[in-house]
Amino acid sequence: MNYDAVVVGAGFTGAALAYQFAKDGKKVLVLEKRAHIAGNMYDYKDDKTGILIQKYGVHSFHTNHKKVFDFITAVDSRWAPFVLRAYVSIKGQLTPSPFNFDTVEQYFTREDALEIKKALAETFDYEAAATILQMLNSENEYVRKYAEFLYEEDYKPYTSKQWGIEPDELDPFILRRVPVRLSYINQYFDDKYQVQPVNGYTSFFETMLSDKNIKIELNQDALKRLHIADHKVYLDSEPCMVPVIYTGPVDELFHYQYGRLPYRSLEFKYQTVDVNSYQPSPGVAYPKETGYTRITEFSKLMLIPPKTGRSVIAYEYPSDYVQGVNEAFYPVLTKQSQEMADKYKKEAGMVSGLFVCGRLGDFQYYNMDQALQRALELYKLL
Repeated sequence: MNYDAVVVGAGFTGAALAYQFAKDGKKVLVLEKRAHIAGNMYDYKDDKTGILIQKYGVHSFHTNHKKVFDFITAVDSRWAPFVLRAYVSIKGQLTPSPFNFDTVEQYFTREDALEIKKALAETFDYEAAATILQMLNSENEYVRKYAEFLYEEDYKPYTSKQWGIEPDELDPFILRRVPVRLSYINQYFDDKYQVQPVNGYTSFFETMLSDKNIKIELNQDALKRLHIADHKVYLDSEPCMVPVIYTGPVDELFHYQYGRLPYRSLEFKYQTVDVNSYQPSPGVAYPKETGYTRITEFSKLMLIPPKTGRSVIAYEYPSDYVQGVNEAFYPVLTKQSQEMADKYKKEAGMVSGLFVCGRLGDFQYYNMDQALQRALELYKLL
């Protein structure tokens, strides 16, 4: 082989590793199954409206890790501050997500709202936020009353649609991802660094993968070229003597020998609407609507959206992942699935030169910065 490493997947984890190899003067082959780079961050400009479409859903970069932020700005300095806001439709009204004190006042009488806000502040000692699980288990009746309302109107129906199973089957981590704010703050994230790439994510990935030492082969199903035997990796039937980094579904790599891991996919149904602004934020969740979970308006994700009198929206429908039919987006984290994933990761650890990582490979629900941090930590070991 004429390469110093092989990377399977050109999403954040794979692209960051390829960038690091190339920066250190090493030649790397990147095999990408899709017809484009950037993984689920891929975006493209709509010909009719000039709006940048994030093909695989809402992405807004946020992190508290300075090393991660320094990495993306070293790759490409063209990032700009961007504070993501989102809403949830409950009982015909839009309320902020994460829920805040405005939510309390929208759905409860003035007297109850005052008691709920007071109880929340006292129960959680004036902290910034609390999880829905903490609130449901509270001894305070007003805290529980508010929590039960949110759970029945949002967390339970939304989670059931999004993941295809009941909330109590999921790892509690999922329900803790979006806490309830104990203030009037209306923004989705609290991280120190919240930015969007000025020219979009695909442009950022093109810069990251532009080094002459990186060769990218698109439309390449790596599993048709890779196989594992005798604890070794073979590429195109030849022993692979360099590190192989695999970022795809880990169960597929080992031909489902311990069973199929559950992943969720998404389908998007697009509409062009004859207004400059369709909704107040990039994403509005609809927990109780049939089928879809969210409507995304892509111009709201742009730093300077075009004013054409038209906008592009997408309805988001979750579904089970089926290999060869759709894309795997999220690992479904249950006790059983994580035990199965551990078996696959243990198997991978016994293969010489093989490194499995990324959201699908690690079977972890990583945010973008977490996927990037994982890549940077792994590179130190290579």
